Amino acid sequence: MPHIDPTTAKPTACLALADGTIFYGRGFGATGEAVAELVFNTAMTGYQEIMTDPSYAGQVVTFTFPHIGNTGVTPEDDETGEPVAAGMVVKWDPTDPSNWRATAELTEWLTSKGRIGIGGLDTRRLTRAIRQQGAPHVALAHNPDGVFDIEALVAAARAWRGLEGLDLAKDVTCAQSYRWDEMRWAWPAGYSKRTGEGLRVVAVDFGAKRNILRCLASAGCDVTVLPATATAEDVLALNPEGVFLSNGPGDPAATGEYAVDMIKGVLAADLPVFGICLGHQMLALALGGKTIKMNHGHHGANHPVKDYDTNKVEITSMNHGFTVDAQSLPDGVRETHVSLFDGSNCGIAVTGKPVFSVQYHPEASPGPQDSYYLFERFAEAMKARRAA
Repeated sequence: MPHIDPTTAKPTACLALADGTIFYGRGFGATGEAVAELVFNTAMTGYQEIMTDPSYAGQVVTFTFPHIGNTGVTPEDDETGEPVAAGMVVKWDPTDPSNWRATAELTEWLTSKGRIGIGGLDTRRLTRAIRQQGAPHVALAHNPDGVFDIEALVAAARAWRGLEGLDLAKDVTCAQSYRWDEMRWAWPAGYSKRTGEGLRVVAVDFGAKRNILRCLASAGCDVTVLPATATAEDVLALNPEGVFLSNGPGDPAATGEYAVDMIKGVLAADLPVFGICLGHQMLALALGGKTIKMNHGHHGANHPVKDYDTNKVEITSMNHGFTVDAQSLPDGVRETHVSLFDGSNCGIAVTGKPVFSVQYHPEASPGPQDSYYLFERFAEAMKARRAA
């Protein structure tokens, strides 16, 4: 479906980039305006999981796969209680769902959740612009009357501060501590509960996806989740056998202003530590490394990553706009994984200790399940410590 020409067809939505570029299309979902960073995601499935991934806070997602909406939505696939991404951009208007698990249509779901969608755009052109120029600041507007104040939208995009220096973990973390025992989805029962004694894990929630917690439970962990602002004393008071650092949105350096001290305290207790995404980046900061903003980030479910320890290549799911600077890692911290797309860091480990993290998402949802072994590695480290 081609980019809509506003001179021949009245658009009901528009996307205004900070450089003044305007894309017109057909709006769906909620009406109104949203200002955010624009990224693209190359996954062919899982648009609901992507829209509810807390790591997408402050971002509008362009889906490069054209068939969005065809599987509908179901509460079982939410990665958090409410959608977090600011909006979505698609090539074709959402289609009616054809999926036995669907309980609602994407359009009505977006409307009920207050999220804006725009269809009919040339997403290939938009994706090229993001890759070449970096993730732009944008204003997305949906008005069924087709009336837009373009100058105001461009000004709003230009005025937005961006993600650098922005701590968003506090916005998406849990309000209070809770326990988690739900395991991964399996046919035919769906989700089931873990029973019996488990490995005591404290998961620090910087924007944790539910499927990460499910993977921990499936690996035999008795999981207690704490808010992002938890201190080392809060964590250690629960007598954990391991500590997990979750994914999340925003600038790791900003969240690290309070989280790095907590991580250092946990490291001093000599516990197994496992981090994913933002948790990986903040572990690197706590160990003395640095993080940097990427041009357009990594967002998709087809990213090849090389494991230096095994020389195997894993196909992984990714969602991040910042990365660990591998050159900044101190002695005693080694790079374990690297992106085969651009050579950026995708994993670290502390020499001689069960402390490790990865940039990508081994829980997938959506994406391949090549890397689930990392949850088992974390569990084995805790078992070894228990047996020592």
